[in-house]
Amino acid sequence: MSYPFRVAFEGLWKEKWINVLSMCTIGAGLFIMMLAALVVYNLNLATRSLPERFTITAYLKDGLDDGATGDVMKAVRGLSGVKKVVYVSKDDALRDLASTLKDADFVLEGLDENPLPDALVLTLGEEAVKGGRVGDLAATLSGLQGVQDVQYGEELLAAIRSVGRYSRAFGLFLVTVLSAGVLFVCYSTVKILFYRKKPEIDTLKLLGATRWFIRSPFLIEGGVVGLAGGAISGLSVAVLYSVVLGSLGASLPAVLSIATPSELVLLAPPAGLLVGLVGAFFAVGRIKF
Repeated sequence: MSYPFRVAFEGLWKEKWINVLSMCTIGAGLFIMMLAALVVYNLNLATRSLPERFTITAYLKDGLDDGATGDVMKAVRGLSGVKKVVYVSKDDALRDLASTLKDADFVLEGLDENPLPDALVLTLGEEAVKGGRVGDLAATLSGLQGVQDVQYGEELLAAIRSVGRYSRAFGLFLVTVLSAGVLFVCYSTVKILFYRKKPEIDTLKLLGATRWFIRSPFLIEGGVVGLAGGAISGLSVAVLYSVVLGSLGASLPAVLSIATPSELVLLAPPAGLLVGLVGAFFAVGRIKF
C-alpha cells in the first residue's frame, strides 16, 4: 500500500471516534437532503401525471338532439389541448351517482325526472394543463353553443402548482444549507486531524516532503469519511422506505405510490465521497506550512 493510503487509514483508525462521529453527522445531513429530494421527486411525478387525471366537464343544455350534441362534440375535439372527449348521458350519470351513493341511494327515490344534464368529459394534453391555459380553455368551452356550464378543479389545480413550486424552492434551500453544513463537517474533521499530526508533519517538512505529499493522506481521509457518510444515508433511506412500506403499505395503499428511485440511493455514497473530498480540499488548502 502506498504511503498516502497507509497514513490515511492509520489516521482513520487512530482517531476513529472523531471519524465515526463525523461519518454519522454527514450521514444525517445527506439523509435529510435525500428525504427532501424524494419529496420534490414525488411531487414532480404527481404534477407530471396530472394531465392523465385532470378532466374538464362541460354540461350540455337540455333538449339537444343527437345532431346538435354531435356538433358540440366536434367543436370540442377541435379545440387546442383537448386529447379525448367522452359523452356521458344523463341516464349514465344517474346510474353512476346511484352506484357512488351505494347504501344511501334512497335519496334518489321519488325523483319524477332525472335532474342531471348530459355532459362531455374532456381529458387534456400535458401542455394544456400548464400555466393558465386551462382557464382559457374553460372560457372557450363556456362560449360554445349548446354548452350550459363548465366545471373543473381550478382551485385544486392552483393548489397543486403552488405546492410543487414552493416544495422545489424549499428543497433547493434545504439542500444548499445542508450541503454547506456537511462540507463544514468534513472541513473541520480534516483540520482537527491535521493539527493532531502536526509533529509528524514538521518531521516530513524537515525531510523535504512536498506539500501535496503531506496533504494527500488528509484528502483520502476526507474522502473516506464522506463516502461512509453517504453510504449511511443511502442505507438509512432504503431501510426507512422498507419499514414504511411494511408497516403502512397494507393499511394506507397511497404509501405504495411513493417512488424511491434506486439511482438516488446508489448516488448517496459517491455524493458523500465528493463532499468529503471538497471539504478536505478546502481544509488542507487553507493550512499554511
